[in-house]
Amino acid sequence: MATPSALETLIDLATKETDDATKRLGRAIRVSEEAQQKLVILQQYRDDYAARFQETLTTGLTALSYRNFQLFIEKIDTAITGQQDVVYSTQQRVADARLAWQACERKRMSYDTLAVRAKEKELQKENRRDQKTTDEHASRMTFYKR
Repeated sequence: MATPSALETLIDLATKETDDATKRLGRAIRVSEEAQQKLVILQQYRDDYAARFQETLTTGLTALSYRNFQLFIEKIDTAITGQQDVVYSTQQRVADARLAWQACERKRMSYDTLAVRAKEKELQKENRRDQKTTDEHASRMTFYKR
């Protein structure tokens, strides 16, 4: 079995690197989607709680209950702000992972291009050798016929 060329080794390494980058990108996307879902849940919960607060206001509310509602809404708003920061951070990680994957893919594709060119060049050399052999054979045949 022939030993793999340096270019084939580079292609294998670049392919593995691209596969790893693809997995990292997939994980980053999944984490980002989960963070976005949590944000939506928090926002829905806040809306539901605010609606309940409005209902309670129409039936009457003690000052302490009113303050408790307000404090809880503030806590939910703080949680929403924190989750928005998390969502932004995960989106940045997705963008970074996408750029890393694109760089790996470009590198892999450039190695593939080099391999294709090397094969084409080798094929051209082989075709020239074959043509030279054919020409020499034809020349000898012509020479011997005389």
